[in-house]
Amino acid sequence: MFKVPIFKVPVVLLATLFATLVSTQAGAVPTPNPPPGLVDEAFASWLTIFRQEAIAAGVSGSVFDQAMRGVRPDPQVVTSNDNQPEFVRPVWDYLASAISDTRVANGQAMLQTHARLLGQLEERYGVDREVVVAIWGLETGYGAFMGTHKVTRALATLAYSGRRMKFGREQLLAALKILQRGDIEPQAMTGSWAGAMGHTQFIPTTYNAHAVDFDGDGKRDIWNNIGDALGSTGNYLGQAGWLTDAPWGAEVVLPAEFNYALADKSIQKPLAYWAALGVRLHGGGAVDAGARDVLASLILPAGHKGPAFLIRKNFRTVLRYNNSTSYSLAVNLLADRFRGQGHIRAAWPTDDRPLGRTEREELQRLLTAKGHDTQGFDGIIGGNTRKALRAWQLTQGLPADGYPTAALLGWLRR
Repeated sequence: MFKVPIFKVPVVLLATLFATLVSTQAGAVPTPNPPPGLVDEAFASWLTIFRQEAIAAGVSGSVFDQAMRGVRPDPQVVTSNDNQPEFVRPVWDYLASAISDTRVANGQAMLQTHARLLGQLEERYGVDREVVVAIWGLETGYGAFMGTHKVTRALATLAYSGRRMKFGREQLLAALKILQRGDIEPQAMTGSWAGAMGHTQFIPTTYNAHAVDFDGDGKRDIWNNIGDALGSTGNYLGQAGWLTDAPWGAEVVLPAEFNYALADKSIQKPLAYWAALGVRLHGGGAVDAGARDVLASLILPAGHKGPAFLIRKNFRTVLRYNNSTSYSLAVNLLADRFRGQGHIRAAWPTDDRPLGRTEREELQRLLTAKGHDTQGFDGIIGGNTRKALRAWQLTQGLPADGYPTAALLGWLRR
């Protein structure tokens, strides 16, 4: 049976809380009247304090009480928050699932079914309809799996304790403001365990900043209204800088003896620069045809042995939606597949085993011990770790692609 740990609350704090609750002086906060089922005293005390914070932020007491009635920590959210599985799925497996034949076929059907709506969205927000539908497909399977958690309960659980308390508190306040606006009823506000909601999985702060009432019925309903949901996604990408009808990038072929240290999202150079280095499109086409001055970065999602891509602004815009290279690649390739393109030509290095979290932490420790500081040992392969790995690879005469593999970890151990 799940039990939330009860923390000892100082007597002075209890007295203060009691005085606050029973005060009837002018301006006092009314008692929220927690239901009998709310038996966890520590959570009840936290909720009372958070209620005052929400009211100070502009949420009415009645909205808070209705939204939080019966709320207690959700064991499933606690488990998901504390025990997320290690992400060791290689990029090629992720893409195979994200761009499956079924997802492509379903997306093409959605493009036909909602052609009129998507045309209106495209005209208003300037975002290619295929990209909007690709995000819809990746986030919820075109609305098939939107999450069943009560959002206020999930976010209250995160805000109360654990590693995402700041996130939970911020998102819970934003969710309460959505309810106060009247866009959705509390019982109908459902989503993922982390509070992502609707057809395209907006978190509450993103909803408040970018959700739209596309059909003009007075509500921004991303749960039940496809126009509002996809319109909100188009609005978000449009405000993030999407360039209409501009390529996201392309798969490319690199010349022999290429300097793989240049393969980094932080390095942006004109397409003419990459062309001068001998980077070519598959089939021999010029990467800078008609766009010599457009900035692009080179990425190697699976290191120098896998496919290479030159990415442009629209690729980075999708990163604003989800800051994952694999995610943006999946969205843009899926959108291309809807158009009959998007097939990757180079082979993936499927013999390379991805590193687990503890192995990635070990890699960081070993690199730092050898004089290549990774700025921490969190098991996350970010810019600092890739920079350190590249520096070490150069000392060993290896291709400096910054891509961690089991073979490189073994080499470091020696």
